[in-house]
Amino acid sequence: SLPPLSALSQVLQLEQSRRTGIVFPLQKLTRYLAPSVDTERFRLFQPDLASLQRAEAFFRSGRDHAIDYVSSAVRMDHVPPLALPEVCFIGRSNVGKSSLIRALFSLSPEVEVRVSKTPGHTKKMNFFKVGKYFTLVDMPGYGYRAPQDFVEMVEAYLQERHNLKRTFLLVDGVVGLQKTDHIGLEMLEEFGIPYVMVLTKIDRASRGLLLKNVLEIQQFVKENTKGCFPQLFLVSSLEFSGVHLLRCFVAHVTGNLSVVETS
Repeated sequence: SLPPLSALSQVLQLEQSRRTGIVFPLQKLTRYLAPSVDTERFRLFQPDLASLQRAEAFFRSGRDHAIDYVSSAVRMDHVPPLALPEVCFIGRSNVGKSSLIRALFSLSPEVEVRVSKTPGHTKKMNFFKVGKYFTLVDMPGYGYRAPQDFVEMVEAYLQERHNLKRTFLLVDGVVGLQKTDHIGLEMLEEFGIPYVMVLTKIDRASRGLLLKNVLEIQQFVKENTKGCFPQLFLVSSLEFSGVHLLRCFVAHVTGNLSVVETS
């Protein structure tokens, strides 16, 4: 049995406002903002229901569509060949990276994504192949308990991986942007890698705190970044808020889904 709300069909059974809060958590926050706040960056990527449903199919394994852990690597000469479009997930240790990847793959319970209670559990680059469509990479965490060769490993990957379509930089939604997060930000900006920022653990933050962190990070992105997609993505791996939208964005940026925007 699938976890509650991991499938879009489960979400659609909820009443309208709860449904919106789970699929578009950032949009739900707009009603609590002052009228003077520009909310254009809150809805740059807003796919319609059919696009969300098509995206979900990529994350559901079947007889002709296998989703598999492929391999792990600590050096570039050990990584899988450049066969498919790729996305990678990076963030500081304990940001909830492996939990989010497990939530994305929750419709395919046979896909094993190890989630540890100990920060810094991921010591290697872990590659997951999603059928013949794209590869998703779980990168080691930086900062506290990062592997010793983190910088060499990740810098080499970012610079040499020519099929990398988007990097997802995860930031803890409770504590907001920390000094440690600038390790990832500076690397991505320096190499000119297109990326998007994802706020995790939003179920643990009060509405006021979440709004404060969202507005501060959006301002930071606007003033200090060149390669970052202007819209933040908010997720809860526990409640599946934002997970359906993130699946759709991954399918879209890997070139597998032309998205129809909602009106």
